[in-house]
Amino acid sequence: MLEPKSRYASLKTKNLIITEPNGQLRSVRYVERRFLPEIGTGTTLLEHRVVQGDRLDNVTAKYLADPTQFWRVADSNEAMQPEELTAEIGGRIIINMPQ
Repeated sequence: MLEPKSRYASLKTKNLIITEPNGQLRSVRYVERRFLPEIGTGTTLLEHRVVQGDRLDNVTAKYLADPTQFWRVADSNEAMQPEELTAEIGGRIIINMPQ
């Protein structure tokens, strides 16, 4: 079961039957593909300027009260690698309202 606040919580799970090389069948459970939200569709709460020592989990905890929601901030900033958001001092991170 997925955590209710997980980025995958709203997605359906499916089962796939795989035939092993020895001929046995095995069921594999997986989550449907997750598509990123369209950029610019969220409501911006604020912009955070990156300072020395910032980490995305701490930034998310500060503004969204939950460090595990870093993925929302990554989605809002089109970041495939979340750590890129805090790599440049003075960079701008958009914090959107959770949807």
